[in-house]
Amino acid sequence: MCEQREVTIPADREAYVPKEKSMRSDGRHAAGASHLSFRAWAICLCLISGLAVSARPAAAAPSAAAATTHVYLLRGVLNIFSLGLDTIGARLQAQGIPVTVANFVSWSSLADEAASAYKAGRLKTIVLVGHSSGATALPDMIAKLNRLGVPVKLAIGLDSVFKTKLTTGAERYINIYIGDGPGEPVRAANGFRGKLDNVDVRGTGVGHISIDKNEAIQRRVIAEIDAAIARSRAPAHVAEPGTLKRARSAAAMAPARN
Repeated sequence: MCEQREVTIPADREAYVPKEKSMRSDGRHAAGASHLSFRAWAICLCLISGLAVSARPAAAAPSAAAATTHVYLLRGVLNIFSLGLDTIGARLQAQGIPVTVANFVSWSSLADEAASAYKAGRLKTIVLVGHSSGATALPDMIAKLNRLGVPVKLAIGLDSVFKTKLTTGAERYINIYIGDGPGEPVRAANGFRGKLDNVDVRGTGVGHISIDKNEAIQRRVIAEIDAAIARSRAPAHVAEPGTLKRARSAAAMAPARN
């Protein structure tokens, strides 16, 4: 279908219509030729417009990695102070990434749900995000998923309000907190596996109630999730219970080499 466009014709029509010639040998006025020329020009314009339209890139469909990712966002107390997570969730959904936004008290049932989907092959990449008490619940949710044999690709906590210690790991854990506010850094317990980053955002103007709604923080969270999905071709590894101990025993029993 030809795209309609508004065309302004200048007062000097000679710019668009060739000058009329006296008479053709068949007796028809040259205006007929001019009319055909104008129609040919219009057809060319339509064809060019069609090419321009078809050259526009189509909207990219969600990648397979995004479709097999699920992001669980845990709000804090009362479900009224962490609504920035809803905004993050909506932006992720616009990218084709499935999300669940829930109160932090649901962390255990959500872990069961994620484990079931992972073992059924519907999920390959699990990402956790929490604010306030939701951030405090993340280590417990990670530990339960690990006990169920399910890896966590990325976890991001926003200003956890209690001292938090990671005993088992996500592939990467990012704790964004306000050092001169109620937030606390996350500590790694002995045997912790994974990468832990504590990011202190004091002095940036964000507070405990606004950190999840801050545009820069939201962009950081989404960028980290996008990067984790891009890395998801190399799935996070969860060691089976006793794997490290068995490996050490085997190394001790192996014969020495010169």
